[in-house]
Amino acid sequence: MGTRSLTVFTDEEGTEIGVMYRQLDGYPEGHGKELAEMLSGIRMVNGLPIRNPGKVANGMGCLAAQIVAHFKDGAGGIYLFPAGSRNCGEDYTYLVTGDTNVPEIEIHDRSKMLYKGKASDYELLLGANQASN
Repeated sequence: MGTRSLTVFTDEEGTEIGVMYRQLDGYPEGHGKELAEMLSGIRMVNGLPIRNPGKVANGMGCLAAQIVAHFKDGAGGIYLFPAGSRNCGEDYTYLVTGDTNVPEIEIHDRSKMLYKGKASDYELLLGANQASN
């Protein structure tokens, strides 16, 4: 049986715009790590610069589309659900917000929040935990 997860996208105004369901590997050391790696270094912008934009997302809708494209590889595995979808058998929920220049993630298991902050800080936390084991 897989470790299911939901990744919830919330725009700059706090409105939930969609949910990505992942069937397998949804645990923090799997999906959480890959999500943090993908988000690290991305800057949220409003309008794309003409020259060398670097690693940017032109608003939360753009970032959500980039995340889905990153994870989706053929049929199955990743699905899009309507905003507000919950109780889909998920073991973990990841909230991605873009209300600052740097996107943030919040990670919950079924009963509590496990992490809230910048993706790059989550990568550092995972690295520290792996080094101590």
